[in-house]
Amino acid sequence: MGTLKTAEQRQEDKKARSGTILPFVHPRGKLSEKEKSIELTRKSIHLSISLAPFILSRSKSLIVALLVSGCTAYAVFETLRRQGLHVPLISELTSRAARFRDSGKFVLGPITLGIGALLPILLFDAPAASVAIYVLAFGDGLSSLVGKFVGGPRMPFTKGKTVAGSFTCFAVSFLSAFAVLGKAGSALIVAAVSTIVEAAPTKDWDNIILPLAAGLAAAVAT
Repeated sequence: MGTLKTAEQRQEDKKARSGTILPFVHPRGKLSEKEKSIELTRKSIHLSISLAPFILSRSKSLIVALLVSGCTAYAVFETLRRQGLHVPLISELTSRAARFRDSGKFVLGPITLGIGALLPILLFDAPAASVAIYVLAFGDGLSSLVGKFVGGPRMPFTKGKTVAGSFTCFAVSFLSAFAVLGKAGSALIVAAVSTIVEAAPTKDWDNIILPLAAGLAAAVAT
């Protein structure tokens, strides 16, 4: 005979079915399997923005339209999800990618990611915009994964950012900038600026601040 569930347990089951984000617990400061799944899902979305420079090389108007329409559609779907309306695919994806701090909130990450790619395209020339987007996709995305999965010493005043994560950001940002600009000196400037900005405790807003800083550094350095 099954045990009776408490009112709290029944409420949690209801939230899980509706796609509402539930908290998770990680033992002894290490990533739980739930957290690992969340971070991998988030960064898969993050890395997908690296396709934007390819589309930009073909049509600026097309990539602008895609980013604007994508952000708008997500905002509508996320609003519906928070009102308890299930949106196929979007609700599941948002719930899988949302961190504990996003519980009960509008999940801004995908929108700031889209805006973070859109603004450099509007403000800078194609090479600088491409550098900005690659730094956003790879520099920020991979540094976060390394920081969380590898760990290691943490830097002061960064709210938990690790040395390993910042080193990854620097290396990947340098390689991305060098691949586009072809100048080691310019790539070093972009990498240094990107690493400093990425280490700042700006949460999801780094999706906007980081590419703008990287794009400006690339534009000035060239």
